[in-house]
Amino acid sequence: MDQKNVRLVVPAEAAFARTVRMSASTLAVCCDMSVDAVEDVRMVAEEGFVYSCATAPQTVDVSFSLSPEGMVMDFSLGEKDPEDDALDLVEVLLSAVCDVFSVSEDGRTLHLVIRSGETRDE
Repeated sequence: MDQKNVRLVVPAEAAFARTVRMSASTLAVCCDMSVDAVEDVRMVAEEGFVYSCATAPQTVDVSFSLSPEGMVMDFSLGEKDPEDDALDLVEVLLSAVCDVFSVSEDGRTLHLVIRSGETRDE
């Protein structure tokens, strides 16, 4: 599979967390990820959405890049600095599960990478 890109734009409301989570897990299956990796993707997508919503955007733009190596998820962020202590737990979780977890220098994008299969164990 060559790299494929999918973009999802949803309102920044809790009711849409499932849409993001299920879309991400469906796309992970397209990358031939293992069952465990698909579960990780599902959890990471929801936590990424929670993180993004905490920055008070009107909508959350999620870009998925799919390749044989895994999946990249980029979440748009709003203007507000997340101050909720609950986000500390989200950050710990994302750091633990993702192969890459970062926020862009301009603070506008949450960047998450989950590698698939053998590249994950390296």
